[in-house]
Amino acid sequence: MTLFIYNTLSKEKEEFQSIEPHKVRMYLCGPTVYDLLHIGNFRGVIFFNLVRNWLERNGYDVRFVLNFTDIDDKIITRAQEEGISTEALTKRYIAAYLEDVQCLHITPHELNPKCTDHIQDMITFITQLIDKKSAYVSEGSVFFDISRFSDYGKLSGKKLEDLIAGHRVDPDPTKKNPLDFVLWKPSKEGEPYWDSPWGKGRPGWHIECSAMNHCIHGDQIDIHGGGIDLIFPHHENEIAQSESLTGKSFSRYWMHNNFIRFGNDKMSKSLGNVIKARDYMTQFHPEILKFLMLSVHYRSELSIDNKQTHQAIGRLSRIYHALKTAQELSQDTQATPLPFIETLNTAEQRISDALNDDFNTPVVFAAFFDVIREFNQLCNQLKKKDPSLKSAAYALSTFIETKGALFSLFQENSDSFLKALDMILVKEKNIDIRHVEALIQQRNDARKNKDFSLSDSIRDKLTDMSILIQDTPNGTVWEMDKYSDSVD
Repeated sequence: MTLFIYNTLSKEKEEFQSIEPHKVRMYLCGPTVYDLLHIGNFRGVIFFNLVRNWLERNGYDVRFVLNFTDIDDKIITRAQEEGISTEALTKRYIAAYLEDVQCLHITPHELNPKCTDHIQDMITFITQLIDKKSAYVSEGSVFFDISRFSDYGKLSGKKLEDLIAGHRVDPDPTKKNPLDFVLWKPSKEGEPYWDSPWGKGRPGWHIECSAMNHCIHGDQIDIHGGGIDLIFPHHENEIAQSESLTGKSFSRYWMHNNFIRFGNDKMSKSLGNVIKARDYMTQFHPEILKFLMLSVHYRSELSIDNKQTHQAIGRLSRIYHALKTAQELSQDTQATPLPFIETLNTAEQRISDALNDDFNTPVVFAAFFDVIREFNQLCNQLKKKDPSLKSAAYALSTFIETKGALFSLFQENSDSFLKALDMILVKEKNIDIRHVEALIQQRNDARKNKDFSLSDSIRDKLTDMSILIQDTPNGTVWEMDKYSDSVD
């Protein structure tokens, strides 16, 4: 495998080479747990799950760590508002996060460290930075001295002189430099605190990830991930303090996923357009959220609105309809038509090449749909009992299930999932199922009475309601039209 990853540090795609042969140490900045997470918080979780799966599929032993920030100003404020301890608050939302991840059916991370479980590691880390003259104590606080790290700005591309010139007001006169960032700060009255050599206080945000990384992974890691909003200052500061301590390159590859937009606007609390992941998965389905997240390249902005959601429903319907048909016909007869074998082989190579090209997931899904289109053509050309069709069906279902597992997609029961999609649209369009079934019965009666004019008019009425019907040997079946918004 020759995998190329876009490295935010070098600003170009680089061939992936792990520090230790066949082993990967990966760290993803996790959530600050003071509320239910919005869908943007899950883009990195879903994408880096794919990264881990692809590395493991190619023989790497991956240790994937995602942390919980469980001490923070927002946490303290929310806990005070609710009249509970910060521990009780964060315990609630960590549990909620884990429940949401379980709904997504993605592989659990190897470790989910909490900041408060590593306070002593942070104190040790800070002490060593002070000993190296990279940090200094000032009135009970400890600050990192950015003048001691000559490479400051190498991840974000920001120049120190520009940052200083643009920093008009120094909010803390106890700092040597307005850009020096806090490693340890005194706790205010009524706030949680830990004893330290500098007094009662708590760690700054940036030191948390560096200390946990150092404790769990050691001096160096292979991949550090997060959203692009973390590049500066969080990841820049992680690099400064970590490399000042060890004298080694902190992370070999930095990978950042882009923002999520709601229509034309960036999703943000100030605009009131934040969608909680739990609400979205309840209204729609976790499979839809995963598919949407991966349908766009991770370094591109992703727009999530009703149009995008309905397109995802249509595209997933095509995949699951093909999977359902394949599973019903499937038989390993070793008689797969040669052109279809070639299509599968071509698709498999396209998927592999796309994933190795900085995880180009849009190309991956295009390959899926090419295979499905050819399978559907076979279904139209061959009889159901044809051994070659049964073998093609077996090959397709195996292909979708095994390749889909990389993305934690296409593992749902096809019949149940298609019905779930129907119910989403039924609810959305406020359709009375009893009325639909009554219309179908009226149409069946009209057909028995050879009143084809009435029969056709009822079909047209159902079509206007976005309901598709099909007459089968076992009776008339119906489903919602899930394909009108699909682009495939």
